Amino acid sequence: MKTHARLALGSLVAAFALSAGAELPAPPVPQDGKTAAALRENLQRIKLPPGFKIELLAIVPNARHLAVGPQGKLVMVGTRLSTVWAVALRPGATMASEVRAFAPAQGWRVPNGVCWSADGALLVAEHNRVLRFAKAEAWRPGSALQVSETVPQGQLIPAAEESRGHEARTCRVGPDGLLYITLGQPYNVPPRHKLALYQQVGIGSIVRMNAQDGSQREVYATGIRNSVGLEFNPQDKTLWFTDNQTDGMGDDIPSGEINRATRAGQFFGYPWKQGRTRITEHGYDKDPLPPGITDPQVYTDAHAADLGLAFYTGKMFPAHYRGGLFSAQHGSWNRSKPIGARILYTRLKADGTADQSKVFAEGWLDDTTGAYRGRPVDVAVLPDGALLVSDDLAGALYRIVYTGR
Repeated sequence: MKTHARLALGSLVAAFALSAGAELPAPPVPQDGKTAAALRENLQRIKLPPGFKIELLAIVPNARHLAVGPQGKLVMVGTRLSTVWAVALRPGATMASEVRAFAPAQGWRVPNGVCWSADGALLVAEHNRVLRFAKAEAWRPGSALQVSETVPQGQLIPAAEESRGHEARTCRVGPDGLLYITLGQPYNVPPRHKLALYQQVGIGSIVRMNAQDGSQREVYATGIRNSVGLEFNPQDKTLWFTDNQTDGMGDDIPSGEINRATRAGQFFGYPWKQGRTRITEHGYDKDPLPPGITDPQVYTDAHAADLGLAFYTGKMFPAHYRGGLFSAQHGSWNRSKPIGARILYTRLKADGTADQSKVFAEGWLDDTTGAYRGRPVDVAVLPDGALLVSDDLAGALYRIVYTGR
């Protein structure tokens, strides 16, 4: 469904109001001392398949979603607070060379979503704004930035629908060059009187638009509660995304979801159905199921909080991992026995659909006490083939490598 597209001229005019000069000074985040030692000690508890090891790459406070730069020089890290982090990498290094706040003068508000376009521009999806930074990988502390508004403040969703619930966006630029953004709906279950508006503007959906000026906006996929992770399969260009479960229905329902969109216009069932479960709030379970629901590719444990995902495109890991899907589970908050805080691996079939899923990395959750020592948020593949993992509880990035020993 097409939405009311924002005029490109509006974004262009707004761009002139943004700072294009030198940014505010931002001191580097210390990368040694007691914090680093404690993080490394914590990683000794992480269980991995034989031949793999995990190590600290960087201390990054509140680290959430990841975007590895096209040249592999910078990893941009979003947060749910007011900072975007730039993590500098040197070829062959096992630790980041520097971590600094990126563009602190922009006055970020929940800059969780970070992604790169093919021309080297960085896009940051905030709660209700999207900024575009041209040639961002060439950025150095104190240097000038070329910044424009892809979506001006207050125009990603109607301002009246802003909420602290499900406000973190994620984004990716697709093979078609368009910008895809997840828009979680702000309720546990949306009331019926909101459905028409949400369908129109794409709340509880994935929207896509021109990555430069936000024009040609349309709702790409609907029937989603709160997706906080999406990625394109480079093999067949399909879009995969996670969805988080309805709270308050019990420990074991609804199942978590990893979904696959093969075209525009697919409907994924919410709020009538999630996982294999009918939604009872507001009486949605009394309605006939709408036709044409696209079911999940992977049903995951309830309330494990599936977030970021990445297809493995590297060559470091053994061959049977190549082309498969890694995904992060943040861990439950409303379950009597906590679950999650781990990394999953999903193998794909020859036709591009999901095959077997299994736990790849775990140990951030203490099964005895139920306490979290870390909470994975996102995964990404580094240029050397290592798997990058973010952890917002511990405030760190980890690097998982295969040594074969």
